[in-house]
Amino acid sequence: MHLLLHAAGIPESTSETVTGKRKIPHVSRVIGVSSAKGGVGKSTVAANLALTFQNALIGLLDLDIFGPSVPKLLGLEGAAKKLLPFRSQGIYATSMGFLVTPASTDESDVAIVWRGAMVQKAVQQLLFDVDWRAEEAKPLDLLVIDMPPGTGDVQLTLGELVSVDGAVIVTTPQQLSLADTRKGIAMFRKVHIPILGILLNYAYFTCPNCSDKHYLFGSSKGFYETAARLNVPVLGELPLASGLSESADAGRPVCGSDSNGQEDRTGGEQAVRRVMANAGAEIWERLSRPSP
Repeated sequence: MHLLLHAAGIPESTSETVTGKRKIPHVSRVIGVSSAKGGVGKSTVAANLALTFQNALIGLLDLDIFGPSVPKLLGLEGAAKKLLPFRSQGIYATSMGFLVTPASTDESDVAIVWRGAMVQKAVQQLLFDVDWRAEEAKPLDLLVIDMPPGTGDVQLTLGELVSVDGAVIVTTPQQLSLADTRKGIAMFRKVHIPILGILLNYAYFTCPNCSDKHYLFGSSKGFYETAARLNVPVLGELPLASGLSESADAGRPVCGSDSNGQEDRTGGEQAVRRVMANAGAEIWERLSRPSP
C-alpha cells in the first residue's frame, strides 16, 4: 500500500500501532453504518443519513476498502488523490475510492486485492490521518462511517482502535439477511459498540396505480421480531423507490440539497426522506444523552 500512497503523493501514516481505543482527531462523535450482508443498500443509507443532520458539521468516511461507493453517491468521482476531505452538499467526505480509483474510465474496474495487514493499515490511515477540520477550522460534530458488509477485518479494526459512539444496522426482510444481521449485532456488542438502531430497507413497494403496498422480499414480521428479541431500537422502514437509485447514480442522494426538489419526487422518495429525517433525529437524540 505504501507504493500506492506514494504514487498518489500521500505520505506514509504518521500513526504508530495503536493499543487501546482513542478518539479520531478533530471529530466529536462517531457512528458506524453497517450491514452483515452486502447488497442491502447500506451505503445509500449512510450517505442519506449523513445529509439529514441539519445545522451541524458532518463527515462521511467510506471504509468499504474493496467496494467504495461514497465517491459515486456524492458525485465526487475523479476527485484528486489526497487525505483531505472533499465537501459535497454540505458534508465532508473521504474514501479509499479517492486514492485508488484511476482517472481513466477505461481503468475504473480495477480491483483492490489486498491481504488483511494492508487493509488494516489503510483503515488506520483513513481513521487517524485525515484532517477533518477542512475550511471550517473546527472539529466535526459527527462522523458517519460507511462500513463494508460482514464482520471482518475492518469492523474488528474499528472496534479495537476507535471510540465509536454507536452503530446503525441496515437489513432487508429476508431471513438470510436477518440471520447475518443478528451476527453483526453480536459482533458490535462484543467490541462494546452500542447499537443505536436497526433500519429495514427494501421493505415494500407502493404501486403507482393503486397505491397498494407490495412486500416483494417478504413480510417485515421477522425484522420486528429480531429487533424485539435483541432489544434493538427500530429506526423505520424504507421502501423500494426507483428514484432513489437514480438519484444515487447521479450523485444526488434524495436527502441532499442537490436533489431535484420535493415537488418532483415520487411517493417512495418522499417516504425515504421522511424516514431518514426521523431516524437522524432519533440517532442525534440518543447521542446527546449523558453517558451513564
